[in-house]
Amino acid sequence: MKHISINSHETHDGDIHQQQLEVMATLPKFGSFSVITGILLIALGCIGVLLPEIMALQATIFIAGLLMVGSIFWLVHTFKYKLYGWTQWVKPLMLLITGGVMLFYPLDGVAAIGVLLVIYLIIDAIGSFTFAYMLRPLVGWGWMIFNGVTSLALAILFLVGWPESTLLIVGLYISISLFFDGWALLYMGWMQRKLNAQ
Repeated sequence: MKHISINSHETHDGDIHQQQLEVMATLPKFGSFSVITGILLIALGCIGVLLPEIMALQATIFIAGLLMVGSIFWLVHTFKYKLYGWTQWVKPLMLLITGGVMLFYPLDGVAAIGVLLVIYLIIDAIGSFTFAYMLRPLVGWGWMIFNGVTSLALAILFLVGWPESTLLIVGLYISISLFFDGWALLYMGWMQRKLNAQ
């Protein structure tokens, strides 16, 4: 029984080692562009922290615009190819209506985005913890843990303050997320350049 447990442990360690090798193979994808992108994201995050309400409203308007443009293209496609069944028109019309409501009532749109962001944050936290476990003990795994903890804390903050403080929290979330994503990219890119220089 003890022998089976040892073999099982060795197999588990072998799986982890294989996963770490796969992660190491992706590291050369980080580099100078990662550093530049990281710096830009950090700058945007800092601006957003100073102006969170504007950041939230801009994000809502941007998403509304994307929905409306996408729905118009879909409607043109439906008309052009003569897809006259009513089911073919429901989705693009719903997208158009949703985008229009978010555009003309951005505060309600921000509240809806808040719910979606809570779901995203939880998924992001799980993904960060999983990636950190695969990356450990390589450089940068601690940043992934930190990113996961930050995402989880923001998700809890959203749930506590929704919907009264959604405008402020959505703006802060977008800004803080950009800031930490920027730092993670900057650090990984800088470490990869350092490794390549050796």
